[in-house]
Amino acid sequence: MPDLDPASIAAAHFISPRHLHALFHENDATVATWVRRRRLEECRMRLLDPLCDDRPIMGIAAEWGFTDAAHFSRAFRAEFGCSPRTLRSER
Repeated sequence: MPDLDPASIAAAHFISPRHLHALFHENDATVATWVRRRRLEECRMRLLDPLCDDRPIMGIAAEWGFTDAAHFSRAFRAEFGCSPRTLRSER
């Protein structure tokens, strides 16, 4: 899902990117914020899944479009209040 962007979202819903941004703006949100939150939620679900224990944290993060470990860790902590490693080890 690293290619998830406003253009692909808009195309999937048969609307223009401009209209997509306007819809989010009506709700005081941005497409970028929503995309980042969805990617982080997917990472969180994988980190909580025992079937993914053999996968490195950055492998999961990269699958969802995060290429920098420090950026991923900061974004994850800001969204969920703990580091990815802590979440995985405390489940």
